[in-house]
Amino acid sequence: MSDTSITEQRTLRFYKHIKIGLFLIVLAALIVAAKVFNLQQVFKDILAWIDGLGAIAPVIFICLYILACVFLLPGSILTLGAGVVFGLLYGSIAVSIGSTLGAGCAFLVGRYLARGWVAGKTSGNEKFAAIDNAVAREGWKIVLLTRLSPVFPFNLLNYAFGLTNVKFWHYFLASWIGMIPGTVMYVYIGSLAGDLAALGVEERTRTTGEWALYAVGLLATVAVTVYVTRLARKALAARVALEKQQ
Repeated sequence: MSDTSITEQRTLRFYKHIKIGLFLIVLAALIVAAKVFNLQQVFKDILAWIDGLGAIAPVIFICLYILACVFLLPGSILTLGAGVVFGLLYGSIAVSIGSTLGAGCAFLVGRYLARGWVAGKTSGNEKFAAIDNAVAREGWKIVLLTRLSPVFPFNLLNYAFGLTNVKFWHYFLASWIGMIPGTVMYVYIGSLAGDLAALGVEERTRTTGEWALYAVGLLATVAVTVYVTRLARKALAARVALEKQQ
């Protein structure tokens, strides 16, 4: 390999690290800002403003939800607020579109900003490679199960799947389908509040639907844990067997 090629590769790696570093700095700044400022109240104020925008309100709301996903901002107040601003039907549609598009954008950021860096760090790790290949083959099932479970953090999961070999459209469609039950439930809860000021403030008794959703989430959590472990073991065993044959 020529000195020029080596220099070019080093330059590319340098700029890639710069991009990752800038992204992490911006992310850290947003997290700190969320702690310093009352983000919940900020979102309530924005929702109140969106409520008066008329026909373009759903579009602005969807854009806001996408940004919240990309910048790892908690979207629960937005989901609840959609029930107040738009009602159950249109609120569920707006949240479903916003959360799915946001999850897709975060996935792409994770894949194209950090995937190469992670791959470089784990290139000699057989277990990681086995798990990664297993997720690539059975990705949509794993994505669907994790989306049904409240245990797995939504925003972080978007970036985490971007670091795997799962196909984008498998991830996108499975995310959309898996998030529908939780979306409808929490938009419905928000619609019961009837007022943005009451969101996240009043103590209330959980509905039967919520308990049912939590039960489904618990089952999904157990299922995805067992499923991923089994896939990883099979993939690792197959890789070891192939190397022995060679």
